[in-house]
Amino acid sequence: MGELTDRQVILIVDDTPANIQIAQSILKDEYKIRVATSGAKALELVKAKPIPALVLLDVEMPGMDGYEVCQHLKASPETRDIPVIFLTGKTETEDETRGFEVGAVDYVHKPFSPPVVKARIRTHLALRAVREQLAKQLFTVNRELEMARQIQLAILPRATPKPAGLEIAARYLPMGSVAGDFYDFIVVDEKHVGILIADVSGHGLPAALIASMLQVALTAQIGHASEPGRVLAGLNKALCGKFKQDFVTAAYLFVDMEKSFMSYAGAGHPPLLLWQGAVGHAFEVSENGLLLGHFPEETYSAVQVPVQPGDRAVLYTDGILEVRDPSEEMFGVDRFKEFLEANHELGADQLADSLLCELSRWSEHPKGEDQQDDITLLALDFSIR
Repeated sequence: MGELTDRQVILIVDDTPANIQIAQSILKDEYKIRVATSGAKALELVKAKPIPALVLLDVEMPGMDGYEVCQHLKASPETRDIPVIFLTGKTETEDETRGFEVGAVDYVHKPFSPPVVKARIRTHLALRAVREQLAKQLFTVNRELEMARQIQLAILPRATPKPAGLEIAARYLPMGSVAGDFYDFIVVDEKHVGILIADVSGHGLPAALIASMLQVALTAQIGHASEPGRVLAGLNKALCGKFKQDFVTAAYLFVDMEKSFMSYAGAGHPPLLLWQGAVGHAFEVSENGLLLGHFPEETYSAVQVPVQPGDRAVLYTDGILEVRDPSEEMFGVDRFKEFLEANHELGADQLADSLLCELSRWSEHPKGEDQQDDITLLALDFSIR
């Protein structure tokens, strides 16, 4: 009895008793058989527990034919995944095409060949089992990715610091559920703040895990937050030996609002962009050492830049520069500088939103869709008095 109970259910739908009898004789030793002699009865029996593993469905029946029954089955969430094999005496290409269009997976032609019927059923039951296994695995992966996304969002700053005379706007657009971009702040006091931005090579969960290491490593740099070179060297030593194939680019900016200057150091990262109101144009600030994570003895130097009211500094990841238009031309740093110059009157938040709109216009994709890389932007507006 236990063996019979474990057998999969096959629903045979046919209005001809002789066909039902033949199909039953072929399958009864391997499967539990359920029989319907009309389309309406089939739609009733298909929902009885246990749900059939497969339906053998006659095409030509009075009232509701097989095509219509199949359409009903595929329209219902309960039954749409059940494979349907049509039983037919028709061999015209048009008839078979119509069957596939309404959702059938195969045809068995009358008169039945027992080996063919058994082989077709076994094949499609095996394919269904594989699909179900893949669906379960995909569900598990998606659930874990969502958990990773929530964890990653939790380690990112919930708000930007608000030092006196400085407005900071942040935008973070991951390419997928999780990202390799990272940014964080070290708030020393109301006039001094350190800002880290980083980009892990690659995408997805491996890059996100490395990005999460940066938060822990940055915490250990609080004691010398005013020394960008030392901060990057500390991050580099913390990451070395933790991974082999990936690498990290990063930039660290220390802002001293009391003395009106900022100190900047980079590790293979795109240059900081600075708009200076006094001269009316944007230029690059670059002070790069080697990438983080592979050269434990690497040292990093910093450059100091005075700031005045009306100045703006922009930190970003290369996902912005590498946005491509339909002709595969990249947005690039020169176009980025031109954008900053043309929009220098916007506030930091308005500028950040406008840039994302400009990137969408450039790529001809809605914002956040079809991204080729993670995008992170930090805009700093100085209003020192």
